[in-house]
Amino acid sequence: MEKPYTVLKVTPLSRVADEGGIEKYYRIQYKTKGGVVDTTDVAEKDYTEEKLPPILLKLAQKHDAILKL
Repeated sequence: MEKPYTVLKVTPLSRVADEGGIEKYYRIQYKTKGGVVDTTDVAEKDYTEEKLPPILLKLAQKHDAILKL
């Protein structure tokens, strides 16, 4: 089954966490089948093979549904 999105770029980043210390996250740029290009930030704990695809799938479906309006 073909994915409804393509990951264009992944950028690892870090910032100061609200609780103090350093928080790592990933900025992911993706393109939907409908041609929408967007960027989302994903926490390091969610950047896994199991957790990331459903996040991107939901976002891609949302964007393409809005595009059809």
